Amino acid sequence: MRAILAVVIRSLAFVGKELVETIRRPGAIVSLIVGPFLIMAIFGIGYNGVKRPLETIIVIPPSSQLPSDPASYQELAGGGLHIADVVSDEASADARLSDGTADVVVIAPDDPEAAFRAGQQSVVRVKVDTVDPVAFNYAGFLASGLASAVNRTIIERAAAESEGYAVAAGAPDAGTIPPEIIAAPTRAEVSNVAPTEPGVLDYFGPAVLALILQHLAVTLIALSLVRERTTGVMELFRIAPVSPAEILGGKVLAFGLIGAGIAAITLGLLVVAFAVPVLGSGSIIAATIGLLLLASLGLGLLVAMLSDSERQAVQLSLLLLLASVFFSGFVLSIDQFTPAVRALANLLPVTQGIQLLQDLMLRGSTNEPWRFAALGAIAAVTLIASWLLLRRAMSRA
Repeated sequence: MRAILAVVIRSLAFVGKELVETIRRPGAIVSLIVGPFLIMAIFGIGYNGVKRPLETIIVIPPSSQLPSDPASYQELAGGGLHIADVVSDEASADARLSDGTADVVVIAPDDPEAAFRAGQQSVVRVKVDTVDPVAFNYAGFLASGLASAVNRTIIERAAAESEGYAVAAGAPDAGTIPPEIIAAPTRAEVSNVAPTEPGVLDYFGPAVLALILQHLAVTLIALSLVRERTTGVMELFRIAPVSPAEILGGKVLAFGLIGAGIAAITLGLLVVAFAVPVLGSGSIIAATIGLLLLASLGLGLLVAMLSDSERQAVQLSLLLLLASVFFSGFVLSIDQFTPAVRALANLLPVTQGIQLLQDLMLRGSTNEPWRFAALGAIAAVTLIASWLLLRRAMSRA
């Protein structure tokens, strides 16, 4: 009985110790409770649930006899497509699709009304350039809707010319137009001009790589620095001939090498085990991963300097992970958020890393080189801020 009582007393002593330590750190409690609710509040306010209209170029051949007014096609397209321009040259439309200023190119048939009278179905060709399978299916759905609207327009024109009445009255050529052609004189065929066909695993593989690298870099370096600050090791550093820059430099180098090894293993698994394509230059992809790791390590050092315990560092790291899943484009495109939330999302290293790795691996290049500079800026700001905070902490110790 006495032994059991001793076990209970010792157990309660550990319970009291943990409770006292938690109460002494109200910041940890606040971040644990308020943090998730704050992220969810920002998500609820910033996410409007409305996909932006796809910028669409319509190519009208001169022989098609179709109108060239963008407004008339905008009425047919609805809200999902924004008819940015109507052109007659398919090559110029393809160029705008390639440089990212257009999302969809719709090529009208040469003479749909003549094909209708001849009992043939015309083809409305649709081009997209995307490695996102969801975006590919969405564009195909909208293009089918546009083709249906064009169908109705052609039938209305034929009826206005009394051909529909002639067929109904049993004219000699009444049977030349099959019923299925009367119901649908055009159909949509969607082709993807991206270098790789969109697949769910291919698309999310680079995103998973970026998310893993940021979370591991932030967590590992934050816990390492916080442990030294809270166990008294920093006191030894203060009297030793070592500077804050040397401390941070050594940690960044060490965990950068660890992160590079993890990146190599993860990338190898994606390519070998899951056949995710890598179309871009290996050196540019390596530089992107290096910048992502550097920016993530800088963010982890900042987390460590703002935390007063390992527990709080872990909590802040998990909050960053939660924010990254919501706002980085990993699940939802950041285009669906308000401009203010998009600006905050671009401050996360993983936001830039996901877009760059998807472009480089699945396209071979990127149309947004500014994201490299964004990663460099995030790394510079976080590393300098961490250095200033560590220097002040060591001078006061």
